[in-house]
Amino acid sequence: MQASDYNRSAISNAFYCQSMQEFDSFCKPQAQCLNDLSRGTNYLAKSEPYCTLESSSANGSCTTMYYSPSTLSSSQNEPHSPDVSNFRYKLRQLETVMLGDSDFEDDAGNGRSFTGGVVDLPDLEIWKEMMVGFPRRDLKQVLIACAKSVSNNDFSKAQLLISELRQMVSVAGEPIQRLGAYMLEGLVARLSSSGSTIYRSDPPLNTHTLYEICPYFKFGYMSANGAIAEAMKDEKHVHIIDFHIAHGTQWVPLIQAFAKRPGGPPHIRITGFHNSTSELGPVGKRLCKLAKAYNVPFEFHTESGPENFQARPGESLAVNFAFVLHQMPDESVSIRNHRDRVLRLVKSMKPKVVTLVEQESNTNTAPFYPRFLEALDYYNAMFESIDITLPRHHKERINIEQHCLARDVVNIIACEGGERVERHELLGKWKLRFGMAGFSPSPMSPLVNQTIKRLLKNYSERYRLEERDGALYLGWMNRDLVASCAWK
Repeated sequence: MQASDYNRSAISNAFYCQSMQEFDSFCKPQAQCLNDLSRGTNYLAKSEPYCTLESSSANGSCTTMYYSPSTLSSSQNEPHSPDVSNFRYKLRQLETVMLGDSDFEDDAGNGRSFTGGVVDLPDLEIWKEMMVGFPRRDLKQVLIACAKSVSNNDFSKAQLLISELRQMVSVAGEPIQRLGAYMLEGLVARLSSSGSTIYRSDPPLNTHTLYEICPYFKFGYMSANGAIAEAMKDEKHVHIIDFHIAHGTQWVPLIQAFAKRPGGPPHIRITGFHNSTSELGPVGKRLCKLAKAYNVPFEFHTESGPENFQARPGESLAVNFAFVLHQMPDESVSIRNHRDRVLRLVKSMKPKVVTLVEQESNTNTAPFYPRFLEALDYYNAMFESIDITLPRHHKERINIEQHCLARDVVNIIACEGGERVERHELLGKWKLRFGMAGFSPSPMSPLVNQTIKRLLKNYSERYRLEERDGALYLGWMNRDLVASCAWK
């Protein structure tokens, strides 16, 4: 071991010999009490509110963390041993390095001055070196450094970086600051094992607003609808199974398109799957009302799963997987492998077309650190695209990011095993799964490509559409965000 490594290890042990229980309490955003320094327990930070998924408000306020000399002082009546006094003196110097204070007093009341924040302890230079090991105030690099520390179980360094990040993030700042607030929440939740309590799997009400301001959902729904319309252009009875129908928004334009079909519309039956079928009542009523207005024969049914599927004679089946398959656990989570099991079950139904729309991201089986980097790159592009449409202090934008995107981010970062629901895969992996289930690719119609290109004219020119190997990709600048394809 080199001398510098030995010194770094020694100073870390001297200042941060605290248990995992103590670190857990640091991570939780409740009021904390420092242990008596005379008992040898050392804390470098005090707790306070900060921007989190649950606590940040729509006005974008974010409490800044400060280190206070008073939090490091015990009662004046207590005797101080030389070791304790010396420890306090060193700890105050460490604060000086981190915060840039130029003056402070030691326990004896002696004023000490440091020019340019340079202290007289060689071991503190190691801490200073650690704190400036990444570009100062570069939020992305601080996030990465913190994730690396968490990955390496370097909890002392993680504490310092979490404190630094709390001063840098904001739900009303630049895209990286807003994303950073939620990624910080994910890191804290991971350390305190609270990620599963934050995540909500049900679709939030703000999804409709996200649908309007960004083309991601429209791209996915339009491409899937185009594939279904092409496959069913000559069919008289069409049954569509939607594995995650949500608000039913996807089917409004398809019903309208079928109403204009030469020779008249087909009879359409839609079956929606949901955890609670009672919640789909309003969805069915809206779609029935719309179909009646366009003179389209229509039925709507709800089911809790595909096991109760019953085919009707003369009816052609379409199955829709839009932003849902990634939430089904695969072989890395359960030996039942629901992800592949569902695909095999759907294949046994003999559908004429199956549509897949998924986020083009690799967060399923990746270990924590590379998964963090992937989420940072992916969601940074998404937050930048939202920034073009809505002002940074727009209340609706803050609500969208908090309730539509942030919980996904926290779940990806904070959770493991069965608690991690958001498990995205790249389209290449999905192709392997569909192929093993017995499906073959069904290339998208050129008409679908043209329709989506017209759609994107209403949005920023930084969005791009590409067709590769029979699939469509929607991206922001040089980052693919959503992929869509069809199978038979």
